[in-house]
Amino acid sequence: MNKTIITYSRFSIIANAICRMLLCLSLICGLGSCKKYLDVKPDKKMVLPSTLADCQALLDNYIIMGISYPVGEPSADNYYLTFANWNTQSIVYRDGYIWNADADVPTFQWSATYQKVLYANQVLETLGKITPTIDEQATWSQIKGAALFFRSFSFYQAAQIWAKPFDSATSGTDLCIPLRLSPDISEKSERATVKQTYDRILEDLNEAVTLLPATRPTSIITKARPGQAAAHALLARVYLSMRDYPNAFTHADKCLQNYNTLIDFNTLNVNAFLPIAKYNSEVIFSAVSSATPTLNPFVAKVDSNLYKSYEDDDLRQVIFFRQNSGVDINTYQFRGSYDGSLSYTLFCGLATDEMYLVRAECYARAGNTSSAITDLNTLIRTRWATKKYTDMTATSAVDALTKILVERRKELLYRGLRWTDLRRLNKDPRFAVSLTRVLNGVTYTLPPNDSRYVLLIPQEVLKREVMPQNPR
Repeated sequence: MNKTIITYSRFSIIANAICRMLLCLSLICGLGSCKKYLDVKPDKKMVLPSTLADCQALLDNYIIMGISYPVGEPSADNYYLTFANWNTQSIVYRDGYIWNADADVPTFQWSATYQKVLYANQVLETLGKITPTIDEQATWSQIKGAALFFRSFSFYQAAQIWAKPFDSATSGTDLCIPLRLSPDISEKSERATVKQTYDRILEDLNEAVTLLPATRPTSIITKARPGQAAAHALLARVYLSMRDYPNAFTHADKCLQNYNTLIDFNTLNVNAFLPIAKYNSEVIFSAVSSATPTLNPFVAKVDSNLYKSYEDDDLRQVIFFRQNSGVDINTYQFRGSYDGSLSYTLFCGLATDEMYLVRAECYARAGNTSSAITDLNTLIRTRWATKKYTDMTATSAVDALTKILVERRKELLYRGLRWTDLRRLNKDPRFAVSLTRVLNGVTYTLPPNDSRYVLLIPQEVLKREVMPQNPR
């Protein structure tokens, strides 16, 4: 099975062959379900898609394209483990929790990322060989836009884990991730620079915007397949991580012009086991991350200071969290995932609440205090009990920015965004924080801008690929 751990694995090609045979069954072939086919040499005709329907089916394979995006949530500060719970984890997760400098990363996160890239590249290559008819042109364009979106989304998520945060002063030399741009598995993997990676992500997404439909994401299909709103939302997220606030504003605004629906939390059933539904009305694009056992909601305790930061009439406190029982009666677990699940998967897709916060932050950074606070109040008003919310005010743009960042922390929990936020905000001394974990009386610390904000490339990958490891 060791051949599945390289950037492009032989397994990925076999998975394509199997998915080709199962197009009518939505090409469901998971990472762990195809082991027995690893040594089968497929007929090339069975490996490659050849029609627009084939290409769409590959991208609609949710088992591959919709799940297991890597995120830094296990390393972030939204939760903590007791020593007893931590001690039951395997070494890779124990080390990761305390930011051990030598902590390895589960290989499947890397493999799953490049599985998506491979599928996207295979679709793009196939589309290049298809000359669409007039009737097929719109479908051809939509599929190409979606493939570009999926590739850029995968590259971006990986860059948040295995590369330094974007810094215009050093991005030309900082190492990032391999940019696989073709489905050729014999192509050598080389790490691009951070600048090259973000340039590629932006190029792909800007082209995707011109190809994807403007259909509003109001159904399961339009939330699972990216449209223009999703491309603009992802561009806003990418630019925000780059601290390019004017461009982040532009795309958050364009996204919200297309789709700006918010959930009134007063309409949710607080007594439901999972109050927030999958594909809910705020979701623009649905995707989930591959969480770790340390984020198991029955093990991970919500940070106590974070929980206490919600006021009594803020419904997020009862919607997002559930009180634990037994010996953990005074602690809370997270149940507010936009994936509508309580499991090892966490929503890392795109939603309107994030876009309101991006636009509000960009307004504040541009000195537009009034518009920043208006956007913030528009969002937070939907989170409070009816007639209990008093609109926030701000004395300055800096005051508005501070309040927006506080609400961003409280709103966008367990989506993989906190890790990226820590990385970018650590560049500003006003908002930089040191993270701490305490286990059995021992305190572990992650100071701002530490090299451990870049995780190590999995050791199993480096056994198969010749590329430099991230420094420590």
